[in-house]
Amino acid sequence: MAANRFGKTECGAAEMAMHLTGLYPAWWVGKRFDKPVRAWAAGVTNTATRDIVQEKLIGPPDRQEAWGTGLIPGDLILKPSLARGAANAIDTVGVKHSTGGVSVLQFKSYESGREKFQGAGREVVWLDEECDIDLYFECLTRTNETGGIVYMTFTPLLGWSEVVELFMGAGA
Repeated sequence: MAANRFGKTECGAAEMAMHLTGLYPAWWVGKRFDKPVRAWAAGVTNTATRDIVQEKLIGPPDRQEAWGTGLIPGDLILKPSLARGAANAIDTVGVKHSTGGVSVLQFKSYESGREKFQGAGREVVWLDEECDIDLYFECLTRTNETGGIVYMTFTPLLGWSEVVELFMGAGA
């Protein structure tokens, strides 16, 4: 959580790329996965997810020939499947993991509703921008069985919301 234009999304994308590929720098002291992961990267709308999150990870959405220029190295990206409803939006993409397996990344949006986040276990969930508390808890539930992580990159534009309260606590 920080002010606008401070690099939160870039940091969130870099962490996601590490988990998907298994390529962690020696200095990384955060969570590490020693096997391919199932992951979600989500934004507020389908177009925001495509234009911000997908671009950081894969490359410019409007130039498929430049896919692979984002934070996930191009030689590790397997053929993406496109989503419906937003041109050049990726639904799902495989990413080669350092162990020889394949991680799977799905792009999602809050506008599709909490119900679209139900049912599946995930090792990694990245929420870019603040979501409502119910969606956050749904994502936490998806990582219960996997020992996975949920992280959110956001500016508290909604003020002292339930999500901010959760992270900051009443004494902050």
